[in-house]
Amino acid sequence: MEWRSLARTEWFLLVSLVTCLVFLAIPEVLLSGLESRGWLVVVFAWLFLVILGSAVAVVRHAEHLAHHLGEPRGTLILTLAVTSIEVMSVSAVMLHGANNPTLARDTLFSVTMIVLNGMVGLSLLLGGLKHSEQSYNLQGANAYLGLIIPLGVLSMVLPSFTRDAADLPLRFSHQLFLAIFALLLYATFLFLQTRRLKGYFVSDGMPSHVEAPTRATSHGPLASALLLIAYMLPVVFLVDRLAVPVDYVVETLGAPAAIGGLAMAMLVAMPEGMGAIRAANRNELQRAVNVFMGSVLSTIGLTIPTILIIGGLTDHPVTLGLRHTDLVLFVLTLFLCVVTFSSRRTHLLQGAVHLMLFACFIFFVFAP
Repeated sequence: MEWRSLARTEWFLLVSLVTCLVFLAIPEVLLSGLESRGWLVVVFAWLFLVILGSAVAVVRHAEHLAHHLGEPRGTLILTLAVTSIEVMSVSAVMLHGANNPTLARDTLFSVTMIVLNGMVGLSLLLGGLKHSEQSYNLQGANAYLGLIIPLGVLSMVLPSFTRDAADLPLRFSHQLFLAIFALLLYATFLFLQTRRLKGYFVSDGMPSHVEAPTRATSHGPLASALLLIAYMLPVVFLVDRLAVPVDYVVETLGAPAAIGGLAMAMLVAMPEGMGAIRAANRNELQRAVNVFMGSVLSTIGLTIPTILIIGGLTDHPVTLGLRHTDLVLFVLTLFLCVVTFSSRRTHLLQGAVHLMLFACFIFFVFAP
């Protein structure tokens, strides 16, 4: 009876596996004829939705593990799972076809804008409408921002002002310096988050492991871990296939490179963000803050060094420096986050301002 219930709950795993088998058996048939706009849309939508559904399932089972393990370890598992999807997605498109040195930058910038403006804004707005004001642990948010701001500026702002040309890849020495210190700082942060300063990342006055009926699971942590891995495997295979239509749109049809980065960012940010928005709506703002800030910090502290290493090993240069409008929006977003998370309580006006910045980002992606 338990297996039947599990089969009904995890039916999408069968969809993912069947899609993998189809693209493994006849990839030439499915990935040819992309010059037809209709077939291009069908293939892209098919792959995108199956990968997105699998990623949502990964996040769901990571949340189940979070329920069993408590904070902050549960959120850490969720963050690392999503970071793995992010690295695989960016690497697959970056390594496919002609070199696109700005794809990683565009994807990581899009992830930052989607999370820190779109999803933070929506969470604060919906949470403010339902609960008026919401509270969280200010020390934890400050700890996140204390790393996000310097690493973000060093990774995506400073490269535009070095002696190298702004639109050229970083020198090897600069890449090595950035990768080493980003990884060291992130490792130090993980040690403090999981050992010394665990209390910074839970709500004031609440234990690290909260029993919540809305998050109750029907199976144990071992089953959740196995299902998380089972859903992750189709993502590993299918993101490489998704790279074909994305590469075709950017290189053959001449679409802005930022469009490819936005598509990858939506794939990465949506599953995790949806769970955080639901948490904020349940008045669990601390969990939402952990997810949002942890996602951006892992993007800057883990994904950027990993992409730099992969690019160096495969001879695919990576350009990180933001320019013009993107640079202004990125710095303004960091400044706004400092203002938003300078008080222990949030309200809907802050969410509205973040959503306004997100609307500016979307406008300038598609503006000529």
